[in-house]
Amino acid sequence: MLIIRRVQPNDIFPVIALAFETLPERYNPSIFTQFYESCPEGFLVALTNETIIGFLIGIKTAPDTARILMLAVKDTYRKKGIGSSLLTHFIKEMKQQNVTRAELEVRTSNKRALRFYQSRGFLLQETLQRFYQNGENAYSMHKEL
Repeated sequence: MLIIRRVQPNDIFPVIALAFETLPERYNPSIFTQFYESCPEGFLVALTNETIIGFLIGIKTAPDTARILMLAVKDTYRKKGIGSSLLTHFIKEMKQQNVTRAELEVRTSNKRALRFYQSRGFLLQETLQRFYQNGENAYSMHKEL
């Protein structure tokens, strides 16, 4: 059974491990604690059998705007609706806080993620040159909620 909930303190280390396993960027582990402390309503985890299999980190960047910073799902659980569930819960939470726009960036080479977000109503805004640590470009995307 899939459970989506806000992150809890004892979730931080499993989330860091999952980020390291699934995301190409290498983040300082302390930022996960910072996101938990500064925007717990935007830090969601997906669990099955009490094991974290996915997470989403988003923050409010303005009273009416939120930005999705990270969305990751364990490889063996992809294509099972977990990313969609995390995104749906995040958008619902943000709407309750009067957020009317969600934004994010996605690697131009990550065609799967690009299709995922486009199929959920996100629109391409612009290409951001050398956005990532390795110099890769990103697409900026947004969705009106």
